Amino acid sequence: MVSKISPSVGVARLGNSNEYYLAPDKIGGLPYKPDLSGPVQNFKDDSGRVKKQGQLFKVYDDDGNEITLDTPNVTSIEWTVHLANKKAAWYQYSELKGNLLYGEANSYQNQGVEFRNENVTDPTERQKLIIDAGPRTISGANAAPVLCDSSALANYPHVSFPPSNVEYGLPITSLGELRTDAEGRLIVFGGSGNAGGDEPLTSYGGSNTWHDDISDGPVYCTVTFADKDPLNLQAWVIIGSPDFAPEIVNISTLSDTMFDVGVRNFDLVPDMCENGVFKDDYVANFQRDILPIIQRMGRYQWVANVQSMMAFVNNIWELTDPATNQHKRKKFFSYFREPNDKSIAQQGQPQQRLFKEGLVPAMTEEPQLELAYEGGGNGSSHTLEQKSQTDTQLLPDNERSNLFPMMPLNSGSNSVSNETIVKFLALNDTQYFLMKQWSEGKFENNPSFTPYPVDDKDEASVGNCVGLPMCPGIEVTWSMQNSNVYSAPYVVSDQKGKGGYNGTGLTPSRDECEGGGCEPGDLTKRMACPWQADFFQCTIQVVNFTNDDYNKAYNHTNITNQVSERWYATDTPTPGQEIQSLDFDTNTVEEPVRQPLPPAYYSYWWPPQSPWDVLAGENSLAGQVSSNVPSGQQMNYARGINNFVQMVEHWYALAFIRDQNAANEDFPYFTEVERNNELFNYKELGVGTVSGNGADNETTIPVFYIDEDATKTVSGKKSAKALKMLNFLEERAFKAIKVGDGGLGFPRSGTRNRR
Repeated sequence: MVSKISPSVGVARLGNSNEYYLAPDKIGGLPYKPDLSGPVQNFKDDSGRVKKQGQLFKVYDDDGNEITLDTPNVTSIEWTVHLANKKAAWYQYSELKGNLLYGEANSYQNQGVEFRNENVTDPTERQKLIIDAGPRTISGANAAPVLCDSSALANYPHVSFPPSNVEYGLPITSLGELRTDAEGRLIVFGGSGNAGGDEPLTSYGGSNTWHDDISDGPVYCTVTFADKDPLNLQAWVIIGSPDFAPEIVNISTLSDTMFDVGVRNFDLVPDMCENGVFKDDYVANFQRDILPIIQRMGRYQWVANVQSMMAFVNNIWELTDPATNQHKRKKFFSYFREPNDKSIAQQGQPQQRLFKEGLVPAMTEEPQLELAYEGGGNGSSHTLEQKSQTDTQLLPDNERSNLFPMMPLNSGSNSVSNETIVKFLALNDTQYFLMKQWSEGKFENNPSFTPYPVDDKDEASVGNCVGLPMCPGIEVTWSMQNSNVYSAPYVVSDQKGKGGYNGTGLTPSRDECEGGGCEPGDLTKRMACPWQADFFQCTIQVVNFTNDDYNKAYNHTNITNQVSERWYATDTPTPGQEIQSLDFDTNTVEEPVRQPLPPAYYSYWWPPQSPWDVLAGENSLAGQVSSNVPSGQQMNYARGINNFVQMVEHWYALAFIRDQNAANEDFPYFTEVERNNELFNYKELGVGTVSGNGADNETTIPVFYIDEDATKTVSGKKSAKALKMLNFLEERAFKAIKVGDGGLGFPRSGTRNRR
């Protein structure tokens, strides 16, 4: 071992409460109470605000022993953290454009991607778009908190923050806070979840003048000893959005991404992979390598409707013996998509494929609708007409026995645009290789397995973040798949160590994926701004599964009617008594709508981080009166937040998803808890209000909504929590958000249907 800060990449999370908890120390584990006495019980304070997640950093020596202020011969421990947010100075969100793993031709410049705030062209002014808190230092035991705010630093003249007054939303006045505990360990906290700007919102991905308080940056530690040279160490911290389902883990986590990079690019496990080539004789371990993937797939049912995936992972436990059932293991493995080869064009690659069997290509002889689908990507003028399009038909009934979606049942990293298409999710290369070894009987089923050469504390911090798909992601994005971002496995390469940014300030447009190390703000700059877009827009995705060249297309609809007009002298004429007649055609052309090209499949992005289908969990009389939903009913997670502006303002009202039967881990039962039901109004609307048929009102539709003046609803709820929520709503200086005249367009999923 070598001396290190642990975790090497820590994860703190936003919260608008002054209370906090500490990050979990295992993947899928609950965070801890501030005193580490046990898992946190409540993720919100008693006014309904979300607590911050602090990341605790520790120092370990070469022998794996922790170094604290109580360690003999230690005279001081000094920490420095440099947080920044580069979103406003970076390129517009653009799916996989800019991802250099697809080659230099896919760079931002070669793809013509515009900058956010493109009207700010002067280099000095663009640098000011960066929220740069500079290097903030803290030391000692239980030291006074240090804010990462706009206060000046003598040794760093480049501190930069946006205006403290904004026209819309909330200003960014701090990126977080540093504290120490009784033994000199560091705790890093993020911001309050604020977002604001001076111009109306025009985009989900990044509107001019807008900022939020997501951030990231290096963590430095200097340990001074009485009898030897100081120890200087470096780590990194990511400030992410709240993890609303902390016990449910993504199928491919950020730890899996980092492990994959380490295996294939740093020879992290040379017995498995050397110089980027996997070894066919490597022996996997079912408990370590395969079972976690299956368990994670099984838990998606609590945050998404993925019935086929649930049917797939049931009753597989007889597949754990290498000596038996190889044909079953191979069949099981055959349902997993192979990862795409990024070095070649995307057409025809495995991740374009939805079904394992059951569909065959066929030519459609006649158009079923008077529609044309026109490609909207990259200025393309190529037109697909349904009467000449190669379509896909189901097999005849007597041959339709093999229709089943391939695994995992998720959107891929680009099921949105028509450039660098990746329609459906696959495991990363290392996960896929290990599952292949298992399918071929090259594995053992020993629960006392040898861990990989990765610190479990490093795995835990990033193991609760999204690793795939990356479009862009939730906490970070596809740049973490690029080995140039790392100096070693799980260690972010720091440009400062290479003579970087302290004298010049941070650079707005430098791409760390070209090499040379990272600056503060580099890991989060590709994410949506405001960050709340990830919860309103990045939830479900409707994905075309028949055409490799298109995700979305423009639906041009022409409606043609033949009109016959006849004039008579009487209102009861007989044929042949016309005074005058006129025949003509009418033609109605509707505005083109860009939508997923049908036929399409209903898929999800990252439901553990952004849930969609959840169980209501209020079991008390007062709780159900407030929520208007019986316990156990499956509901839309974000119900009542009906537009993007409301998500920016009221994100903290969302529920946390908790295992109510955690004492018996074999039978999990996840439901909503701590939803701010006091914020929402509820009505049941009769279907007749839409159909015009009064008899249809025997069927009603539930509608949840927020009053334009949210305090009206909250003040009507007389509970103690409602009164405290009301105080919070009245004391904050939130300024109503305006959306640009052109609106925000359709969400990435292509539908506004939020059932």
